[in-house]
Amino acid sequence: MRFSRLTLRNWRNFNSVDVELQHRVFLVGPNASGKSNFLDVFRFLRDLASPDGGLQKAVRQRGGVSRIRSLAATRRSDVIIDTEVDLGDATWRYTLEFNQDSKTKRPVIKREEVWRDDEEQILSRPDQADRDDPERLTQTHLEQVTTNRAFRCVAEFFASVRYYHIVPQLVRDPERSQDRHDDPYGSDFLERIARTSKKTRNARLRRIEQALKVAVPQLTELKLEKDEAGRPHLLGRYQHWRARGSWQSESDFSDGTLRLAGLLWSLLDEGGPLLLEEPELSLHPEIVRHIPAMMARVLQRKKKRQVLLSTHSSDLLADEGIAPDEVLLFIPGGRGTEVRSGVRDSEVSRLLESGLTVAEVVIPKTSPRQAGQLSLFEE
Repeated sequence: MRFSRLTLRNWRNFNSVDVELQHRVFLVGPNASGKSNFLDVFRFLRDLASPDGGLQKAVRQRGGVSRIRSLAATRRSDVIIDTEVDLGDATWRYTLEFNQDSKTKRPVIKREEVWRDDEEQILSRPDQADRDDPERLTQTHLEQVTTNRAFRCVAEFFASVRYYHIVPQLVRDPERSQDRHDDPYGSDFLERIARTSKKTRNARLRRIEQALKVAVPQLTELKLEKDEAGRPHLLGRYQHWRARGSWQSESDFSDGTLRLAGLLWSLLDEGGPLLLEEPELSLHPEIVRHIPAMMARVLQRKKKRQVLLSTHSSDLLADEGIAPDEVLLFIPGGRGTEVRSGVRDSEVSRLLESGLTVAEVVIPKTSPRQAGQLSLFEE
């Protein structure tokens, strides 16, 4: 199950986007080009469909429609999200167009549509009931179980999106899990492991242990235990001059060890499409080089779970298994950022066919033009 296409109008950095999406998607571009804002579209759809979410909350969390709407928006300023999803038995298309009420500034739906297999229209709004009661247009049918029955599989798919960007300092915080649930930054990361069934948890930890032994040679064993207060801790046995080594908890782990453990757990975890930002942070280049291949193997075993990740790493993109259509190039311009598939860029395709790697082709193409000026910085 995956997002197969995404079209945007007036969303954040983007005046217009229309791209196809594969099971692995690598977002490449300079800082502030919109990679995080692109990933936020999928988080927004998740927030719409989540039981405690909805349109009003999702927009409010992002600062209102005026903060979401692209600064490059022209006379037609409606925000449009149009996505196709392949759920195996059928292809669905969900379209949401919204703006804000001129008086209350609340988000208001201008259009909401659902299609199945491009042939059967399941939903078309506004309808007569909406025109009779305009207050209905402050909520999507997607977020309401009383109205989404005919396309609930789409709502459930959106709600299954997962975003992870582990911050080691939050994992180490002894009060990390208080009043937190599914925190994408890892404050409840160990609680999430502890909540997993013992059989599944131990199986995953064994696989993570084998990978960590490669990255951290002195690590010999990994386990999860709770302290007297009931707080879970990730423990690792490290070899040193003593014969049996010694146990250390997550508070002693390096940033790279915690980030790699978080990345591996997120890949093994259940859920829908997985969103990752710069998974190479704090990791040795030799480890980073193998992340795409590792992802490919895990995703194959997990029935091709979709992963979308942003990266600045030449080492990560040096993997020869990355195909041109798996890469999205983010190219800032005066009218917003252009998003271009590697397979749609004739120059990129030609250079890749000549034997160059994605890193050798894409990184120079998306690098800031004046980056060399930084060397002239002085007090």
